[in-house]
Amino acid sequence: MTPLAGYLLVAALLFSIGLAGALTRRNAILVLIGIELMLNAANLNLIAFWRYGPHPEALTGMMFAIFSIAVAAAEAAVGLGLVIQIHRHAHSTDLDAMNRMKG
Repeated sequence: MTPLAGYLLVAALLFSIGLAGALTRRNAILVLIGIELMLNAANLNLIAFWRYGPHPEALTGMMFAIFSIAVAAAEAAVGLGLVIQIHRHAHSTDLDAMNRMKG
């Protein structure tokens, strides 16, 4: 097995764990953790394809990964802020109980 295939296998496993966590959990914080795992798997793919691509000296994959990490950090901050405010108002982080905005 090539090193690229090993990285892609680890990224696929990490993504599937994150997807399963985001789809099966009812706690909003655990769903955010699952989404972060999926974003980390995407970053691992970006770095692996950059490293084993035809021009690794170009640093394009590294720049995409750094941009993706910045977006993930902003998403986590906003998501956690929303979860904290909902918990203060509803006293629960259960996603099934958060039905205030349903029409």
